[in-house]
Amino acid sequence: MNTGTRNYAIVTAAYWGFTLSDGALRMLVLLHFYRLGYSPFTLAFLFLLYEAMGVVANLVGGWLATRYGIQRMLVVGLATQITGFALLSALSPDWTVVMSVAWVVLAQGVCGVAKDLTKTASKSAIKLTAGSASGQLFKWVAFFTGSKNAMKGVGFFLGGLLLQLLGFQHALWAMAGLLAVVLAGVLAFVPPLMGRSKASKSAKELFAKNRGINLLAAARVMLFGARDVWFVVGVPVFLYSAGWSFTMVGGFLALWTIGYGVVQGLAPNIVRRSDDGLSNEVPAARAWSAALALVPMVLAGLVLAQVPHLEWVVVGGLAVFGVAFAVNSSVHSYLILAYAGSEKAAEDVGFYYAANALGRFFGTLMSGLLYQQFGLVGALAGSGVMLAVCWIVTLGLPVQRSLPSASPAH
Repeated sequence: MNTGTRNYAIVTAAYWGFTLSDGALRMLVLLHFYRLGYSPFTLAFLFLLYEAMGVVANLVGGWLATRYGIQRMLVVGLATQITGFALLSALSPDWTVVMSVAWVVLAQGVCGVAKDLTKTASKSAIKLTAGSASGQLFKWVAFFTGSKNAMKGVGFFLGGLLLQLLGFQHALWAMAGLLAVVLAGVLAFVPPLMGRSKASKSAKELFAKNRGINLLAAARVMLFGARDVWFVVGVPVFLYSAGWSFTMVGGFLALWTIGYGVVQGLAPNIVRRSDDGLSNEVPAARAWSAALALVPMVLAGLVLAQVPHLEWVVVGGLAVFGVAFAVNSSVHSYLILAYAGSEKAAEDVGFYYAANALGRFFGTLMSGLLYQQFGLVGALAGSGVMLAVCWIVTLGLPVQRSLPSASPAH
């Protein structure tokens, strides 16, 4: 195993451990506080700072990873997540609702910083370790994102299971222990200077991205907003209200995310690759965005018509959504690295995933508002509108690299 492959494998394994805990955390918070009687909008509010901090963490994290190296940012991200778990575990049932919500929002904000510092550092490592051929880069990106999301799905199931078996506080302690082991592995095996380069010296330089990155970032805002507008609150609460148990809800979201991750990993076999890395991949991004936009619109119509066995129609429709969404997400994740410059890949990736976090923030906010006002139909209709905008933006993506340095790193 050469050095690049070894480093890729180590960073991927570390991010698996982080993602497992992050998925479990989402289920723990969502189901625990829904059981306590919190409204859909309040549940969404609990995640808002988590998503908002991700915007800042991605921008700053990309710059920091370029300046100080990927290993240091992985360590900071993992340590910050452990801190967030410790804060959440200190929550007392004797506190008032206002104080409890404020405390959870604060702790979630800490975890949001942790997630996106870790993700930006991990995805930047792919650019540095992949070979020069676009096919290799696409395969490594697809496997990383696919396996990461499959692990997040396992985390959803684990969160529901731990809540049922251990309770809220002890489940958080168990996950903090897992992350401590991952942190030790990163310190022992990830090269300290990996990814370190000359960082941007000003905000203007940091935000001076090429056209491909800017448009892809805009599309990403809409793509992930369209997922989270139903995923964060709408569907879990809908299924729980239909009589599903915590474990069943967590199990469905786990299976959905695992399946989504598997399809992401298979994306290089679904999307025909080109020698230049863009001429086939960009049209694929456009076509899959158009197809995806149709799914929630059709599903919203079926929900509005109250067709028989509605909960299973929703589950089946979201399975179709998951396949198209997975291919879209995988192609986008590849394209950002194809458009990114080699020397400051972490900054370019951080900028892009700041847009990703902004989309999640917007989707989370709208998830609570639309579900509370209009039910699942509103959440699905909102998803369809955002995906239509995503498709329109992808029509402007360039099929040639505008900068010589944007080719995949050697």
